[in-house]
Amino acid sequence: MPTLETLVSLAKRRGFIFQNSEIYGGLGSVWDFGPIGVELKRRIKDFWWTSMVHNRNDIEGIDSSILMDPAVWEASGHLKGFSDPLVECTECHRRFREDQIESTCPECDSELSSPRQFNLMFKTFMGPVEEEAATIYLRPETAQGIFVNFNNVLTTSRRKIPFGIAQIGKSFRNEITPGNFIFRTREFEQMEMEYFCHPEDSDRLFKEWIEFSMNWFKEIGIQEKNLKTRIHTDDERPHYAKSATDIEYNFPWGWGELETINNRTDYDLKNHMEKSGRDLSYFDEATKSRYVPYVIEPAMGADRTTLAVFSDAYHEEKVNDETRIVLKFNPKISPIEVAVLPLSRNEKLASISDKVFNLIRNSFRCQFDDTQSIGKRYRRQDEIGTPICVTIDFDTLDDNSVTIRNRNTMKQIRVEINKVNQIIKDHLETQF
Repeated sequence: MPTLETLVSLAKRRGFIFQNSEIYGGLGSVWDFGPIGVELKRRIKDFWWTSMVHNRNDIEGIDSSILMDPAVWEASGHLKGFSDPLVECTECHRRFREDQIESTCPECDSELSSPRQFNLMFKTFMGPVEEEAATIYLRPETAQGIFVNFNNVLTTSRRKIPFGIAQIGKSFRNEITPGNFIFRTREFEQMEMEYFCHPEDSDRLFKEWIEFSMNWFKEIGIQEKNLKTRIHTDDERPHYAKSATDIEYNFPWGWGELETINNRTDYDLKNHMEKSGRDLSYFDEATKSRYVPYVIEPAMGADRTTLAVFSDAYHEEKVNDETRIVLKFNPKISPIEVAVLPLSRNEKLASISDKVFNLIRNSFRCQFDDTQSIGKRYRRQDEIGTPICVTIDFDTLDDNSVTIRNRNTMKQIRVEINKVNQIIKDHLETQF
């Protein structure tokens, strides 16, 4: 298991994640995804979307706005109930979540103030005048954008219960104590799905979505030994949930939440019905009955999932008395699938190298790299998790073949150029 410091260092060195506003000293707990990191995160999001929406017949997608009518947050309970207990050190005046520390200040061991509730929503103003009537909030979750569009999606998609609505988008929470790299930040991206069902089916579906989610994490390459489920206790369960279970990952600092599956009952739809005056119930034609659907919600963070995948893929191996760092990503989500590496920049190899690169890039996520020695380039590709490297050398000019190198085994085979795409496809599907 790598340390968090090791991951942060590698993330910056290889272009996964950078400190936000670094040239100004950095903005605390705010991070930017670099050229390789944004590809990894995008692969994860795309795989989730494919698994949730494209590969199922019962889920639709949506993309709602970050800004919403403040009445939404009043109805959802976020204005009153979305808060954490805040305490302040009487000496150094550092602030902490009461439930995450002991009885004294962890910085200077001084006494703490009495706790007070701190609302986690970011507040701003809409329009040119900063007045109470213009107050608006950055959404703390994407779910409410789904609930207020329940009727719209139900009508336009001609769906019948049970069905789900999925969404990927940014959310914002003014966390008291963010930290652990991209694990807990104030700006983050969520992947949430709200599955609407008959109340009598909710307990069964709650269990089924826990199983679905656990299998999904394993499918993207996370080792089963680093995953577990944990049932929420009564005092930590969200205010809207009948039951809640976390899927946790064994991060470098210990077990932490990766995804939460909630049974939100009819809490949200009923509250929006009452606040808006609009009917959000469902009429079942088969049974001629009307009811407000219950909701099962699998909700995960794209950033946390990226960190878990990054940590789980990290390996150190001894090769010829040197340490090789390699990220063993599942090819389904690896940022780059194939690296094309000319042995040198010799002009004799330029034309054939371009030909091979253009041939491969039409079928795979591909990177061209011709700087430094071939050994250093192999190590560089190992450190960004590229499963396959294709090397063009001077023999290529004679035999019209290239060398394919496997990231995990480092074994190499010679392949004719006209067969290279099929061989790469076979390797990606069977060798990792």
